[in-house]
Amino acid sequence: MIKNLGNTLGINRGLTAFLGAVATVFMMSAAPAPVFAQVTAFKQAVAEAAARDADIAAYYRTHNYEPVWTEGSDTHRDRRAALMAAITSADKHGLPIARYDPTGLMATLKNAKTPRDRGLAEVQLTKVFLQYARDLQTGVLIPSRIDNGIAREVPYRDRQGYIADFVKSDPMPFLRNLRPGTLEYNALMREKLAMEALMAKGGWGPVVTVPTLKPGAQGSGVVALRNRLIAMGYLKRTNSMTYDQVMVESVREFQRDHGLNADGVAGSGTMSEINKSVETRLKSVIVAMERERWLNKERGARHVLVNIPGFTAAIIDDGRVTFETRSVVGANEDGRHTPEFSDTMEYIVINPTWTVPRSIVTKEYLPSMQRNSGAAGHIDLIDGRGRIVNRGSVNFSRYNARNFPYGMRQKPGTRNALGLVKFIFPNKYNIYLHDTPSKNLFAHDVRAFSHGCVRLADPFEFAYTLLAAQVADPVKFFKAKLATGRETFVHLDNELPVHIVYRTAFTTPRGHTQYRDDIYGRDARIWNALSKAGVALGAVQG
Repeated sequence: MIKNLGNTLGINRGLTAFLGAVATVFMMSAAPAPVFAQVTAFKQAVAEAAARDADIAAYYRTHNYEPVWTEGSDTHRDRRAALMAAITSADKHGLPIARYDPTGLMATLKNAKTPRDRGLAEVQLTKVFLQYARDLQTGVLIPSRIDNGIAREVPYRDRQGYIADFVKSDPMPFLRNLRPGTLEYNALMREKLAMEALMAKGGWGPVVTVPTLKPGAQGSGVVALRNRLIAMGYLKRTNSMTYDQVMVESVREFQRDHGLNADGVAGSGTMSEINKSVETRLKSVIVAMERERWLNKERGARHVLVNIPGFTAAIIDDGRVTFETRSVVGANEDGRHTPEFSDTMEYIVINPTWTVPRSIVTKEYLPSMQRNSGAAGHIDLIDGRGRIVNRGSVNFSRYNARNFPYGMRQKPGTRNALGLVKFIFPNKYNIYLHDTPSKNLFAHDVRAFSHGCVRLADPFEFAYTLLAAQVADPVKFFKAKLATGRETFVHLDNELPVHIVYRTAFTTPRGHTQYRDDIYGRDARIWNALSKAGVALGAVQG
């Protein structure tokens, strides 16, 4: 049975033998003591060892301290073997093997000769099981402790439920199915293993030392670029020493996969991305896997997915992108980062009014109006009752950010900061998707300019796609509302989830894994925390 288990997992002979030892540990025992004394000693040890963990203590107490792991039956042997196999290969998922200490756990099992020893080992196994289960299903880290901009509500499962469900299940499939079941997670895991194999062979080879290269160029720099593109899978093997049209197309494909302007010229930005190491990319993949675990829940058959560093907003239907547009996100400045969270889109506002956030009023507009009372004259000054205030009657120099008694509001129109449509999913961060009059910003590769909200390059088409589910002619419907010039609220018949995520590594159905810059430094902080927890960059040998 254990031999077959090892073959099924694709693990080596040493680990198969290791699991065999695990399975037979409890087949040997010291001279038996009276049954009642053994049971009492076991239960006392379990109660004692579990006392500091309320969930474990409660589980064993409500189940009469029955063992989950430490009897000599086939069921218990299979459970032990499955757990040891899982934690020994946990690094495949970018998890910290040292946290589960399989070697120390094995030593504890081998030395468990008495009922008391087995009781202590029982609880240790349960603790390791619960740690591994939570790590694999919902992540190693607590995101809010890494960055306050990661407002992700992780879908933690009930710990006692983990044990109860495991006991009722086939242990190996149960442990295997804890991981996120998304196509993205599986693809990232394959990319991780491929990257580790590539690391073992030396990566993508020498970096390109020239700062830029243009089509038509020749020489050693072109050869270095050619070889790097071949190693990355963007160019078929060739002996050409010229930056020819074939290389131009390869560079364009690389640029598209890295969020760059696909002009086919290896400028400084493109060269910087080409010279990134396998290790750097592998870190991004491992972080992306951790982020997938934080979002390990049903996302909605139809949902909106915004990728902050990808500068995109997409509508997903049954796992397929049915609409995607460029986006602008929060600037990389204090107080302007776009947060990561999920919520539910409820309605669309056509011809929106912009009620200026208090922080923008006091930090940006008040100083301008103190210098010139007519500044930002296209935005109305309003009092606490919403009435427009004559600026000439206000001595702006009397006020500061704390005591300024007025608000600001901009009427609907083409100059409105929100453009002509916004998409609302009520949330405490006051973040939403919207149009913008500043269309020129979408031409940039890095589009981090807003105060935190997400601006869309194609907001009308985004609205048409959403409205198609509830009106026969969404274009006609939308344009009719727009033509009135009046602020109009359109409730969505089928409210849909919105997930604002942060992925510097992500996969596509076809082609290479795509990478983006860590614009807010969040992934770097996550990697540092994972590294401290024991996650390491591994290289597949042989």
